[in-house]
Amino acid sequence: MFSRTLALATAALLAAGAASAETVYLTAGRFIDPVSGETVRDAAFVIEDGAVAKRGTKSSLKAPKGARTVDLGQAYLMPGFIDMHVHLTSDAEDGPYYALSLSDERMAIKGVKNARKTLLAGFTTVRNLGAESYGDVALREAINEGEIPGPRLLVSGPPVGITGGHCSDINLLPSEHRLKGEAVADGPWEMRAKVRQNIKYGVDLIKTCSTGGVLSKGTALGAAQGTIEELEAIVEEAHARGLKVASHAHGTIGIRNAIIAGVDTVEHGSIMDQATIDLAVEHGTFLSMDIYNTEYILSEGAKNGLLEESLAKERSISARQRASFTAAVKSGAKVVFGSDAGVYPHGLNGNQFSRMVTFGMTPMQALQAGTSLAAEALGKSGEVGCGDVGCMADFVAVSSDPLADMEVLADVDFVMKGGVVYKQGGVAQAAAF
Repeated sequence: MFSRTLALATAALLAAGAASAETVYLTAGRFIDPVSGETVRDAAFVIEDGAVAKRGTKSSLKAPKGARTVDLGQAYLMPGFIDMHVHLTSDAEDGPYYALSLSDERMAIKGVKNARKTLLAGFTTVRNLGAESYGDVALREAINEGEIPGPRLLVSGPPVGITGGHCSDINLLPSEHRLKGEAVADGPWEMRAKVRQNIKYGVDLIKTCSTGGVLSKGTALGAAQGTIEELEAIVEEAHARGLKVASHAHGTIGIRNAIIAGVDTVEHGSIMDQATIDLAVEHGTFLSMDIYNTEYILSEGAKNGLLEESLAKERSISARQRASFTAAVKSGAKVVFGSDAGVYPHGLNGNQFSRMVTFGMTPMQALQAGTSLAAEALGKSGEVGCGDVGCMADFVAVSSDPLADMEVLADVDFVMKGGVVYKQGGVAQAAAF
């Protein structure tokens, strides 16, 4: 049995490698272009070495000799989706005390499972914001080496933050257990040292937390975490090495501190007055605001073992966060797609698209938030989240018009990443195994 399984896995990997090197002729009834905001009929793409080599229509661009044709009929094609905030090494069903029993190796294995689910949901590029023991770095490398299927990953490793803080420290057990997060730091120079350590071990960006959080014990959503000087030290050190910084922030003070310190993205952004939104617009700060996961937390959180403290915080913040989202969109802030998957089950990321429309975006804005605008936030415009010549050949497709009903994006029919087909007709293909 083991030999047969190994042989099948090897064959799938070889097929994926061959597919990325071959020429592919991809056609669809319509291509929804988030860069131009237009929909192109009878779209055609020539894909070489995993990237778009030519783009046109079926009548203007013919299949090159020897190319493999992938004809999606009348499907609606889009660039692969980008999720700016996931936790691949965590599962929503794992309550906080149960999670303490999980080894770093066990969490990395969860990451393998969840990376595949995320890719098959149409998310071909994601940021993983927080993982113990650099498990997300290992996951990224395994995907890049073709050993396992998954999205294109940008990873943060352990979040850098203060003693007792949300996302950086571990507050669940009494003092005699001496639990401490691996990137806990106090004071600007300690913060710089932890940033340097994360860079040493291969992260793509730095995550910090400038307020408390819903799922951490003993932290307050409205309370600032870290001083501006500490946040500035993190940002300066990261930017000097060419890395971006994401800051978890629910409360207004912490959001403002993060923006003033120069972070690139604010995560959650739950409590924002107009002055704070205006500040984000002025600084060009991207806002990654998850507005779907509250539904899962409030319906399933107690069953999953979440603390009553956490459920109370979620109840207090959900309506305000959505109001902040609506106000930010109305004010022209750069709001990108960030789901916080891992707080709810992986693979359901696409459910958030429809909620973004419900709470103020047009369908095209929501699509752009999860493609071209997210690519801009990553510093990867023209590489991902697009369908122009030179872009990575990352595509998703559905059978009906998502601009008429965004709920269809919750379950996509077709997924291609880097010219390799991972899902077609709603069925996972060999490369996905």
